[in-house]
Amino acid sequence: MRTRFTWVWALAFILICLCSSSAWDQLSPFFSHLFCATAIALVASSICGRLWCTVYIAGYKNDMLIQGGPYSISRNPLYFFSWLGAIGIALGSQTLILPIIVAIAFLIYYPLVISSEESFLIKEHGEVFTDYVAKVPRFFPNWSLLSEPEDYTVKPRVFRKHLTQVMWFALFLSVLQLIHGLHASGWLPVYFKMY
Repeated sequence: MRTRFTWVWALAFILICLCSSSAWDQLSPFFSHLFCATAIALVASSICGRLWCTVYIAGYKNDMLIQGGPYSISRNPLYFFSWLGAIGIALGSQTLILPIIVAIAFLIYYPLVISSEESFLIKEHGEVFTDYVAKVPRFFPNWSLLSEPEDYTVKPRVFRKHLTQVMWFALFLSVLQLIHGLHASGWLPVYFKMY
């Protein structure tokens, strides 16, 4: 369900971007560049953060409750870094309206996903999960809680499979830049502009 939701939103987002362009290009080119630079920074942070999470969770997700590394600062760091990436991609549209819509949609939908997962985790891990909930924030990281082991065994085959999931963020941002270039060159018509 979560994957279908994401793909429906992604498709709608691309269709909107294919038909529109940023009003900021003419109003203030500085802001267009600022949005683009911020988009790149957020997507890069998202990719690094998701890779960090994957090191800890890949191959262990169903075996134990992961509480180290990114999971020591947030109970849902994958979703947090995905949220940053989604806002970054939306900023790649060089508008403000799309990032606001994406951020709000994410913050409305994902608490439902998280609640469902937490119900499973409480059944699966009981008091260990209850103690974890009492210490670690649900979504936004508390960096002062960071705790990492000296060594951690990574399962390379599982990790490699997860790499494709993080690359979508960079590919998506690249597609947006291509669309922007097609609009700017006149090869793709613009039907409306957005702020």
